[in-house]
Amino acid sequence: MIAEKTQSTSNNPLEQFVLLAKTAKGAAAVELVKQVLEAPGVHVFGELLDMPNVKELENGPHAKHFNTLHLFAYGTYKDYLKNQSNLLELSPAQKKKLQHLTIVTLATKTKCIPYSVLLQELDMKNVRDLEDLIIEAVYADIIHGKLDQKNSQLEVDYAIGRDIRAAEIGTIISTLQEWCNSCETVLSCVETQINRANAEKNRRVKHKEAIEQEVVNIKKTLKTQAQDTDEAMATDTREAVAQCDKGKKQMKSKGLRGSGKFWQKS
Repeated sequence: MIAEKTQSTSNNPLEQFVLLAKTAKGAAAVELVKQVLEAPGVHVFGELLDMPNVKELENGPHAKHFNTLHLFAYGTYKDYLKNQSNLLELSPAQKKKLQHLTIVTLATKTKCIPYSVLLQELDMKNVRDLEDLIIEAVYADIIHGKLDQKNSQLEVDYAIGRDIRAAEIGTIISTLQEWCNSCETVLSCVETQINRANAEKNRRVKHKEAIEQEVVNIKKTLKTQAQDTDEAMATDTREAVAQCDKGKKQMKSKGLRGSGKFWQKS
């Protein structure tokens, strides 16, 4: 049982904080929020935000802790700069995590993010520092992609998922429905092309069979004609031989009669 719990926790780094939040109240809940904001590998916070003991922090002296946790769940570094007075002062590790999450949010909008946009959204002035930040995000398995230094942009192939606001669920459903409709349209087109291909294949097969049958018929006709020609030639040959033999006999008969008359005259 302990092994199963350990394995589950390792697969979901947030789970241990959610379990602790069931009993952590007041100052303990505040400390828990600080830890989760620092914790490496934790990039979603919605489940923790829904815990009753954490929700209690929203209204009271620890509201900044709740607001900061809410920012890490849904916001960006630019949002932090706009609302610093209502948020905690970030440690270097927390700042870097929020900047990484900001890159993830930008990646959901476009797969090629210009350096100029990143510099503005992350409040950075130096391209080298920006590239170092991106490389750290790649090594942390937060995003997959490559730096296109020639075109000064980040090409993102993959990014982790972030928490989703309830108000965004309708948009997600609409997007998924559009995707399903597009898939159905593509599937219909594919099926149509398959049917056309099969029909064309059947037409070609029948055409081939007709040609092969025509070839067979032509061969039979030629064979029959050849046989008829051979028989006709054989008949003509026999008739010619017969006529020749008949002519020879007639000539021989005339010759014999003429010879007899000659001897009677003398």
